[in-house]
Amino acid sequence: MTSIPAPLQQQPDPQLRDQQRLHDLARLRRVRDRIDREYAQPLDVEALARGAHMSAGHLSREFRLAYGEPPYSYLMTRRIERAMALLRLGDLSVTEVCFAVGCLSLGTFSSRFTELVGVPPSVYRRQAASATAGMPSCVAKQVTRPVRNREAPATEPQLA
Repeated sequence: MTSIPAPLQQQPDPQLRDQQRLHDLARLRRVRDRIDREYAQPLDVEALARGAHMSAGHLSREFRLAYGEPPYSYLMTRRIERAMALLRLGDLSVTEVCFAVGCLSLGTFSSRFTELVGVPPSVYRRQAASATAGMPSCVAKQVTRPVRNREAPATEPQLA
């Protein structure tokens, strides 16, 4: 019986590794798309991971590498972006906006909103009414987008 030398057993085929990476990226895109679609639903990392056939820890690590923030932060950023749009319209109270975007706690919503936007939701609502008056909604969304919402810069793999 022939045995494969130990160093060759430990090195995965680069082509297989690349295929696995592409497969993982496709699953991460599906998770991100699900968050974008279902942000107002009760989502948690465990449920997202189950849907992607990954462990919660693996999903969090890979999502952070791909998009620059963990899935829960991405979800909250999406919720805050939608809340900003609803607050600009001025039809709903802050509490109604909080529940409309899927947050269950007004305190958590207000804290996260203030962290991402820089002002509390009630102040934003007052300021946004005058600042975006007459501005098309697509432009207002781009101008007022939270800074944290960007993908991670491409990094070169580090060799050990």
